[in-house]
Amino acid sequence: MKKICIVASNYYEDIINMLIDGANEALSNHKKKFKTNIIYAPGVFEIPHVISKNLKKFDAFIALGCVIKGETPHFDYICKSSIDAIMKLSIENKKPIGNGILTCLNKDQAVERADKSNKNKGKEAADAAIELLIGDN
Repeated sequence: MKKICIVASNYYEDIINMLIDGANEALSNHKKKFKTNIIYAPGVFEIPHVISKNLKKFDAFIALGCVIKGETPHFDYICKSSIDAIMKLSIENKKPIGNGILTCLNKDQAVERADKSNKNKGKEAADAAIELLIGDN
């Protein structure tokens, strides 16, 4: 049985819960059963650290978070550094990491991307991790 870890930033709790619901839907709808854990990080910037600490414990990861642009360049630094670190971890360790980190200009955009009636990015990130984990890729 493959082990998948959802690493979720708990900064925007309402949005994160919707993303987690989407990821869990993807995991439960798949024919192959997975053992899953959720580990919370204080923010998106900390997600790569949490993944790095748990690389040997899991076969794949699903990174879920949300960054909403404010009035300073902080948004740009957090988004780029987090996404780059996640990609580096995935490539260097040959571990699938589904990226469900929302980078939005406002909360309405984030809610739209996390809504189950729309294309839930948590589900899409889980689908990608599952495909890479069990596929022939």
